[in-house]
Parts: sequence; structure tokens; C-alpha cells
Amino acid sequence: MAPLRRLYLRLCLCLPLLLLPPAAPAPVTTPRTDWAACRSLSRELSRLVATLKEPHRVLEETHLSEEDPKNWPPRIRCSDACDPHTLDTNNTRCLRRILQGLQHYRDLLGSDIFTARPLPGLQAVLDQLLGLVQEEHGRPPQPPLAPSEAWAHPLLQRLALQRLQSFAAIMSRVFTHSASAR
Repeated sequence: MAPLRRLYLRLCLCLPLLLLPPAAPAPVTTPRTDWAACRSLSRELSRLVATLKEPHRVLEETHLSEEDPKNWPPRIRCSDACDPHTLDTNNTRCLRRILQGLQHYRDLLGSDIFTARPLPGLQAVLDQLLGLVQEEHGRPPQPPLAPSEAWAHPLLQRLALQRLQSFAAIMSRVFTHSASAR
């Protein structure tokens, strides 16, 4: 009878352990954006773009624009939730738009438009920024850029660099706010 009593006692002691709900899985940690590094690199990108000299003097006073909004590069819009209040609570949509823009400009700088005028400093900063933002958000598939006519390269370079400068200025503001808030 004593062995049966010990077995019964053991079962009674182990039963609560068997009835406990399974332990919750460990939370998956996602990499966090290094806002200070992004702020520093976005400022560097803005500085580099601002110091570029136009090799074709006649284009310095030219303002270029495209009529077809479908061909516009990614821009940070109000709907992208990059305002300070939204950034403090949920920055995912804003970071996705920034990632989309960075990828676009990186692809553009690596395209045939810049073959005769490579800009390795800009490409390096864009690559570093992409590395910081991509850690968390990945890269969606990008269609390759269509080749362009050689005569249009100086015009397309000018347009791309003007837009990159505008994009970098807004992106820098986003990263500056987010780095300061953390």
C-alpha cells in the first residue's frame, strides 16, 4: 500500500504541472532602426548632393519637370505618416516610403544615365542608408530601369539629382526628429 500511496502523492504533485497552459513562445525581436546613424548618413547625403557641380553650365538655370505623374520617383507625402506625431507612435509606413525612395535613387545612380558620370560617394552613402533601413523592412522586387538615349543623360542626371536633393532634405528631417525623440 505504501508504494501505491507514494505513486498517488507523486501524481498529485505533478498534476498541476500537467494542467498548466503551455508557455508562450519567446517574443521575436526585430532589429530596430538606428535613428542616429540614419540622421548622420542622411545629412551626409544632403551635403554631398548639394556640393555637386553641374558639368553642363547651360543646365544650371534649367528647371526640369515631367508631365506624367506615373513616372515620378517616390516622394515623401503627407499620407506617408512621416509627421512628428505619427513617427513617435508608428513609423513603419514612413520607413517603407523612405526605403522605396532610397532604392529608387540607388538604382538610378547605378543605371546607364550615370555611366559617364559615376558618383561613388553618393552610391556609398545610399548603400549605407539602405543597409540601415532594409534590416527592418526588406526590399520589394524592383523592375529594372529602362535604358535611355545618350543625348538625354545630362538632362536626366540633372533631374535625378534635383529630386534626390529634395528627397534627402525631407528624409533628413524625419531622421533628425526620430533620433532626437529617442
